[in-house]
Amino acid sequence: MKDRGQATVELALALPLLCLMLLGVVQVAVIGRGQLAVQLAAHEAARAAAVSADPETAATTAANHAVSLRPLDVQVASDDTTITVTVSYVDHTDVSIVGALLSDVTLQASATMAFEPP
Repeated sequence: MKDRGQATVELALALPLLCLMLLGVVQVAVIGRGQLAVQLAAHEAARAAAVSADPETAATTAANHAVSLRPLDVQVASDDTTITVTVSYVDHTDVSIVGALLSDVTLQASATMAFEPP
């Protein structure tokens, strides 16, 4: 009966590491969700800019209506046939404990569509 309580001690030693790993997985999921939202915003902004007489305003408005992330940085570049919209967002790592260990992540996505003037 010398090893009585051994499992409790092992659990007490391993539980903080397990919790830290679980919080890390949650932080990665939050960043992944943000990246998907930025991709959606870029796609919607490019679609709106491609058919608008004022592409910059249309792109910014469409990106802000598509997702709830704020502030979005929307850049529009165009040539004679295409419009490319790049959306950037700084995602603050704010999950307990793990967020303090990581720096903020800049998420970025671009979408290109054929220009269809009104």
